[in-house]
Amino acid sequence: MTGQTGLNQRQKAAVIVRLLLDDDEVAGLDRLNPNAQTLLAQEMAGMELIDRNTRDAVITEFCDRLESVGVTFPGDLDGTLAMLGARLSDDSSDALRRTAAITGQSDPWVRLCNLPKESLIALANAESVELVALMLSKLPVEAASATFIALPRDRARVVAQAMSMTSGVTPAALRRVGLVLLQAAEALPKPAIATPACDRMGAILNFATADLRDDVLGALDERDMEFADGVRKAIFIFAHIPTRIEPREVPKIVRELDQTTLVRALAAPGEADAAAAEFILSNLSQRMSDGLREEREALGKPRPKDVEEAMTEVISAIRRLQEAGQLTLKMPQEDE
Repeated sequence: MTGQTGLNQRQKAAVIVRLLLDDDEVAGLDRLNPNAQTLLAQEMAGMELIDRNTRDAVITEFCDRLESVGVTFPGDLDGTLAMLGARLSDDSSDALRRTAAITGQSDPWVRLCNLPKESLIALANAESVELVALMLSKLPVEAASATFIALPRDRARVVAQAMSMTSGVTPAALRRVGLVLLQAAEALPKPAIATPACDRMGAILNFATADLRDDVLGALDERDMEFADGVRKAIFIFAHIPTRIEPREVPKIVRELDQTTLVRALAAPGEADAAAAEFILSNLSQRMSDGLREEREALGKPRPKDVEEAMTEVISAIRRLQEAGQLTLKMPQEDE
């Protein structure tokens, strides 16, 4: 075909791309690696007129090659992992991405941007201020802000000053910095249990009775005040609903509960629990709210055990929605 058209393989590719550019729905060339994009643009820059017969011959060859393809593979690790999806374990996917990033087979910044907050803060406190400034420049704004705020005041000032020197960094240098930071991140100690101890204890106490929860927290206050404060922030109970739940999320939570459970929870007698019940009712439609109030009145005075179990079920429903990514709890305020 080269003899018939007088075009080499790159020129044929340029012809096909030129034809595809007329279709706005065709995927962008940014899916090619940078070197391939450069070669293609250079080839197109040196071409002018292609006659109709040559164009048709190139299209025919292109279609013949497409028809002869039996199966295709992504050609890179990211595409392969996306194709395999959930068929690979999280540990295997993580190990492959880590190896590819460290060996330079993929962009290290993709993995760095997905590091947990604790790892980013550890890097920001351990690495040189120049590297930290570049890291903050590449991280998503939310992650960069959380990392910067966690720095000691003196170090934060120096890092902020170093930010002014990041504008002239080259892509190659930025990639090398990413590899250095990623290797440092891989060297950080990794706890055998990922969830912080205060979060685990808080999650356990969520489902404990109120008297047991108060007793445990009192004992923790005496032995480890800092740990006790962390546990308190991790605890989420029925009384916290007004401060931790967005009003617009209330109908979604109510749909997760059966009517009997909801009515019993709304009958909670304590002042804080009653305020939470009122918060729920005030963020439902007038008709639903009135109906629930009537059912609560008709319920009389339920057993404390039944009320506590119902409130626990409400919290369980909220946690299920949170774990499914359908609801986000607001962070507790420092004075809570």
